[in-house]
Amino acid sequence: MGHLHLLVADVEAHRKLWVDVLGATAVKAGPLEFYRFPGVLVALRKGEPSGGTDGSIVNHLGFKVRDLKATLEKLTAAGGGIVREMPETRQAFVMFPDGVKVEFTEDAAQQKPVEHHHVHFFTLTVEEARAWYVKRFGALAGRRGRFEAADLPGVNLSYSPSQTRTAPTRGRGVDHIGFEVKSLEAFCQKLEADGVKFDTPYRKVPALGLAIAFLTDPWGTYIELTEGLDKL
Repeated sequence: MGHLHLLVADVEAHRKLWVDVLGATAVKAGPLEFYRFPGVLVALRKGEPSGGTDGSIVNHLGFKVRDLKATLEKLTAAGGGIVREMPETRQAFVMFPDGVKVEFTEDAAQQKPVEHHHVHFFTLTVEEARAWYVKRFGALAGRRGRFEAADLPGVNLSYSPSQTRTAPTRGRGVDHIGFEVKSLEAFCQKLEADGVKFDTPYRKVPALGLAIAFLTDPWGTYIELTEGLDKL
């Protein structure tokens, strides 16, 4: 997919969960450290988030695990709090520090202990939100169980209806999500020609070995586009 970028008050508390418990591999892009899972990188930035994922357009993050019971035991021992368990579907929600909610789904047949799975949006306009990602990013529309969804390499984008307007992600526990893009400059030019406004236009960052751009979707999801993270 690219990456998930968290704004957190205690970097070490998060690092303990993502690396020590879930087994992510630490990799570097210049001075930045990322935690690599199959399908995605997780990045942490120290700060004081204005809120967690509850009430945000990105309601929670989703990972698949080979052994749910063992994963939950390790997470709770390391400071994660179980919000809800769903034994009938072999799923559970765990609250990480700073109100970052993560869903874990058991897949006993998967090869890796932990794999990235989905980003779950809560919005007043499910169909419009999904259609935006289908049009702008070429996501493949479909369903994930009862949820309207769309797939991109490395991630399922899931959508649920919200009864109230949800808050933008920027400045919250999940500050932004990131998509890795081939030929990023040309892709940004295509989006601009289609009327997409960028918060940070395309630029190269030699110190990181990356090219980047930032935009915000119409529902407030702050998005970073990168080229080069796949080489880490």
